[in-house]
Amino acid sequence: MASRLKLLLAATGFAVFMQPALAEPPRAVVELFTSQGCSNCPPADALLVEYSKQPDIVALSFPVNYWDYLGWKDTLAHADFTTRQKEYAHGRNDRQVFTPQMIVNGKKSCIGSDKAQIENAIQMTLKGRTKLPVDIAVSEENGKVAISVTEVAEPVRRDALVWVLPVMRSQTVPIERGENKGKTVTYANVVRGLKRVGEWTGGSARFEVPVETARSGADGYVVLLQTAQDDRPSVILGAAKSSGL
Repeated sequence: MASRLKLLLAATGFAVFMQPALAEPPRAVVELFTSQGCSNCPPADALLVEYSKQPDIVALSFPVNYWDYLGWKDTLAHADFTTRQKEYAHGRNDRQVFTPQMIVNGKKSCIGSDKAQIENAIQMTLKGRTKLPVDIAVSEENGKVAISVTEVAEPVRRDALVWVLPVMRSQTVPIERGENKGKTVTYANVVRGLKRVGEWTGGSARFEVPVETARSGADGYVVLLQTAQDDRPSVILGAAKSSGL
């Protein structure tokens, strides 16, 4: 009997060991608005690479296109990312749009290369929490991404949009002209699109999107649960990232 018990415990322990690790709930989403034509951006790009390696941070690069006239057209930029940055500024009522600019949890604007300022913004937006207030889990089954939003007891806004963002894990770009001429810069978690999946109105909820749509040819994807103010992006309540990001 004792030997059987030992074998059972060993087998159980092995089964637990073989289970995949649960993703760490993120404490922050940091969005870097950057440009290959901005001489101040490479230090911020390097800092975002650091943040992308932290399991409790969802780090995203949003290359913008408004510096393209300086002599080098950003090879990763998209007009939608410029629009997103401007909408954040309108929502804050400060109209401050610059590079490198980091937006923390959809709320606080920081200089993208100032780690101390960014960390302070994370703490301010968490308001004493250790993570974002709404838990989100993602899984892939039958060719679809299943997005599960967990009901929360604490008082938060209960109206938010669910977004899926295809993401390239890493992109290295040699820059041939402009302010960064001769530099080669590596960009982490480069966003390739913004896809609205549905609307969350509180409680537990499940959303689905085809894997092909979520990835759109990229390496993975990020899910954001984000409030809106006058149709502009605002506070981020929850986030999750696919494996490999």
